[in-house]
Amino acid sequence: MRARYRIPLTAALTVAGLGAAAVGYAAGFEVRSFRLRRVTVPVLPPGAGPLRVLQVSDIHMVSGQRKKQRWLQSLAGLRPDLVINTGDNLSDPDAVPETIDALGPLLEFPGAYVFGSNDYYAPVLRNPARYLAERASGRHGNSPAHNVPRNPWWELRDAFDAAGWLNLTNTRGRLAVNGLDLAFTGLDDPHIRRDRLQDVSGGPERDADLSLAVVHAPYLRVLDAFTADGYPLILAGHTHGGQLCIPFYGALVTNCDLDPERVKGLSTHETPGHRSYLHVSAGCGTNRYTPVRFACPPEATLLTLTPRET
Repeated sequence: MRARYRIPLTAALTVAGLGAAAVGYAAGFEVRSFRLRRVTVPVLPPGAGPLRVLQVSDIHMVSGQRKKQRWLQSLAGLRPDLVINTGDNLSDPDAVPETIDALGPLLEFPGAYVFGSNDYYAPVLRNPARYLAERASGRHGNSPAHNVPRNPWWELRDAFDAAGWLNLTNTRGRLAVNGLDLAFTGLDDPHIRRDRLQDVSGGPERDADLSLAVVHAPYLRVLDAFTADGYPLILAGHTHGGQLCIPFYGALVTNCDLDPERVKGLSTHETPGHRSYLHVSAGCGTNRYTPVRFACPPEATLLTLTPRET
């Protein structure tokens, strides 16, 4: 009788061991294995020189994350022409000083930012399975939070504003960078329904060399509106690249209604008669209650903008 159960028991122990090893890898190594993604996007006017744009997103800083802080500081060595921060900087209300310190070297460069829900509200413990349930049901996003502790987002705002970064919260702005007149249109986080498309309607600034659209969460209603208006490039974050991915398959969820095939990196978005480039950053952090990443290392992206094809 004992011999009959020996093989299944061995198999179960093997599977359990592999599972424990995978969890250890995801929580102990990959979540701290920071990478730089590089992409080229042809959106500048003919004859313009290249523009190097560093996108950082979904930092989700928790107090004491020294390696992440040092890595963020090191990105200043890239000497970007422009920095775009697409939100969710915080995952700990006590981590604002460390977040500002980590981003301090990057604040020396021209920049612009939007916030995400985790900048406004402290994280709460939730069942991770709800993300799969949302995908199955087709329901995504949340109403503005009630009775949830708030993060001191205004301290981040004040530091970014003092450095001269553009606050793109449901508004527009312009910067002169490397001889180019850049126009920006930004939205507050659609994931908690703070976006106000009516406040930024009208499409790109026609007299600018380039108009960029910036938002935290890449919901289809926002991507459709920006693309239909004619923005050549949309920058977003929020998805964490799926966070827990299947090797050689990809992401299972995006935490919004964007399809998993475009969960991270450069792709395109189309509406009738219009096409925009879309770059979704996989971000460099996680919610403090799910501090794991698998087959989806944390990242920032250096986008090199080049002249568009004539």
